[in-house]
Amino acid sequence: MLNKWEGIVLKTRPYGESNKIVTIMTREAGKVAVMARGAKKPTSRLAGVTQTFMHAMFMVQRTSGMGTLQQGEHISSMRNLQTDIISTAYASYIVELIDRLVEEGRPEPFAYDVLYQALQAIEEGYDPEAITLFVDWKLLPFTGVQPILHACAACGEVAGEFAFSFSQGGFLCHRCFHVDPYIIRLSPKQLKLIRMFYSVPIEQVGKLDLKRETKQFIKKIVTTIYEEQTGMRLKSRSFIEQLERTPLLTRKQSEDKEN
Repeated sequence: MLNKWEGIVLKTRPYGESNKIVTIMTREAGKVAVMARGAKKPTSRLAGVTQTFMHAMFMVQRTSGMGTLQQGEHISSMRNLQTDIISTAYASYIVELIDRLVEEGRPEPFAYDVLYQALQAIEEGYDPEAITLFVDWKLLPFTGVQPILHACAACGEVAGEFAFSFSQGGFLCHRCFHVDPYIIRLSPKQLKLIRMFYSVPIEQVGKLDLKRETKQFIKKIVTTIYEEQTGMRLKSRSFIEQLERTPLLTRKQSEDKEN
């Protein structure tokens, strides 16, 4: 059976002398792995379309087991993601996170939309660190974690001062701060940003100009959830942390302004 799927390449690995196994997040079929015969050869018509981050229409022949990629039609090569090291680093984290969290073989339209919107936003020049925060928060339910962010996790209160509690799995209002001695106090702006990262579609948000400290504060919370509550640590996260210690990224981030 020949399938035509819109998708984004998450990763590739060599198979034999000239082939690739390509993992694609598709809109219609979810995450799939396909054989791209001859794609390692520079002259192959599949060479370009099987690059990581490539957005394309893929023609896949599938009977049983792994399908075979017959053809690919470029939609977007995501050129900025391929050439800018900072964009590449954050985009690599996003595709690795999707690959780790999404099971193969079943449609996941929400995860696909998050992936597409995030890569497209970084490609268009939006702050890749802020966009990655959107992805982190939005994909938490795929880990089994459903943070309570609309109200107090202990009493259900929706008004007042709030803090984040890892033990309670979400926000605590000031009346319930005693429940957790290790709460992280939140300003009204931090509260609003976390809710936005979790619930507002990326494509509905304009350019965000956030201070470095603001992004680091919110990243610390969500990274702790992933690493301590789900046990996930991605290789690409280590690369980003290494980049953050370089003058290139430090200089770029020092230009960020508070919204």
